[in-house]
Amino acid sequence: MKILILGADGYIGWPLSLRLLNMGHYVNGIDNYSRRERVLKVDSNSLIPISDKRWRNKILPIEQGSVRFLNFLADYDCIVHLAEQPSAPYSMRDMGHSLETINQNVMGTMNLLWLIKEYCPNTHLLKLGTLGEFGYPDCPIPEGFIEDGDLKGLPFPKQAGSFYHLSKVFDSCCIEFVNKIWGLRCTDIMQGVVFGSKTSDIDTARKATRFDYDQYFGTVINRFCAQAVCGIPLTIYGTGNQVRGYLPLKDSIECLSLAIHNPPKQGEYRIFNQFAKIISLNELAKRVETIGNELGLNVKTEHIANPRVEIDNPSYNPKQENLKKLGFEPKWALNDEIRELLVELIPYKDRISKKVIQPTVNWR
Repeated sequence: MKILILGADGYIGWPLSLRLLNMGHYVNGIDNYSRRERVLKVDSNSLIPISDKRWRNKILPIEQGSVRFLNFLADYDCIVHLAEQPSAPYSMRDMGHSLETINQNVMGTMNLLWLIKEYCPNTHLLKLGTLGEFGYPDCPIPEGFIEDGDLKGLPFPKQAGSFYHLSKVFDSCCIEFVNKIWGLRCTDIMQGVVFGSKTSDIDTARKATRFDYDQYFGTVINRFCAQAVCGIPLTIYGTGNQVRGYLPLKDSIECLSLAIHNPPKQGEYRIFNQFAKIISLNELAKRVETIGNELGLNVKTEHIANPRVEIDNPSYNPKQENLKKLGFEPKWALNDEIRELLVELIPYKDRISKKVIQPTVNWR
């Protein structure tokens, strides 16, 4: 297959590119390196060092550019859309950052959809969304559409929790709409919270993917592990009863690969809920604390006022059937993944900037 990765320099885009290359596919990547620039602006950097652009080009030809200027899309069997601003806290920082998020994510997707219509209406579009689009209702969350009753077949209600999530909701609505009127073939991946840094394809330091731990771009397990390594308490927002779906980076890459190799029919719009384990913040912190102390790190936890507007949801229940039908089976143990990550981060503890971890963005 010929596959184009938009956002190929990112946390998920880079290891996905490596996986597809190792499987024998032709892979090209587009990235404007905005993630690197945004992280540097908040006085942070990838905790695990990543190669610069020149060295990356020796592995994968990443071209610097924007989805607005692509005119060669007809060459590809699949386009993977990862080229978006991915942080809820970043989008809630102030008016400028919210507008930046909406503009990049929504306009980027709109540009891409029109280009696909014009140049490659038969190409499979795989877009990375988020389970956060559905919010956290006290009922089962189907894979995109209501399954029973008088409302069967209608889209499940969206309840975004930030401007970032709102931008992803609009993405999904646009993709569903154009798929219906233009007859495209699209997969929307509603992904849980990804953590970790390793996949089977990252076998040398030169191939490492980025690892962020700051308040904007560090997902919670990654942030907890960085806090444990550098000796500051794990900060649990609010009660800690908030429940989310999590998956390690290696499972994220496996799920995306399965979706690429099993494309939808022409005119089909499908949604996959992608996660491996549902767990609360309190339980995550407890596991990081226990394993960190076993490694001699003297880990402690503390609850702080929740800067976000969110509810406790111990009954959180997203369904997951479509990926299982394609053969996805989580094969990992959370404790083992946390231990592996802590051990990997310890040599880099002096690179951690403690001042970028504590939350300063208030949703209210």
